[in-house]
Amino acid sequence: MTECQQKIKELREITGMNRRQFCEAFEIPYRTVTEWERGTRNAPKYVLKFMEYYIQNEKVKKENEQEASEN
Repeated sequence: MTECQQKIKELREITGMNRRQFCEAFEIPYRTVTEWERGTRNAPKYVLKFMEYYIQNEKVKKENEQEASEN
């Protein structure tokens, strides 16, 4: 398994999205993500870094919103 394959699957699992939802959320063609996950193509490293950064910040934002609503 390539680094790209692992990273894409890991990011998708973190979000809890299926492949179609993930593609829609990031506006990436379904076929492209499929090829990344199969290892027939590799995503550019900057794309992987951007997705990871975005997911982490959205997760933090959601956690902060939940904490604020609980108080």
